[in-house]
Amino acid sequence: MLQGRVIAESLRVGCDLQVRDLRITRIDRQDVSAAAGSHQPDVWTLLDVEGPDDTADELASALADALVGGQGWYADFRVADDHVVVFPGRIFRYAIGDQTGRAEAVRHGRLAGVPTHQLDWGD
Repeated sequence: MLQGRVIAESLRVGCDLQVRDLRITRIDRQDVSAAAGSHQPDVWTLLDVEGPDDTADELASALADALVGGQGWYADFRVADDHVVVFPGRIFRYAIGDQTGRAEAVRHGRLAGVPTHQLDWGD
């Protein structure tokens, strides 16, 4: 089962993110003013999602198209033994525990403006 989290504020205004069989399992609002990046709002809406493994590519592609660029946003999820990290226009998928794959995603995140303290997804 694919499982991950999407921050609603990271999605472009007007995007219509539709992925077959994807379900929202939890909605949580958090004051992240102490950790938000300079271009990010102080309150985030966290959407925990899950879906069948075979929707991973569809979700990754949809997120790559839907995420706001230039503000340090990304989304990530796990599917089977892989971790998928999605930035605007870019997708990284690597085996959980693959330090080289993770390092490539982190490197891209830094270049994309993600604050270093937010590049902390677990593997």
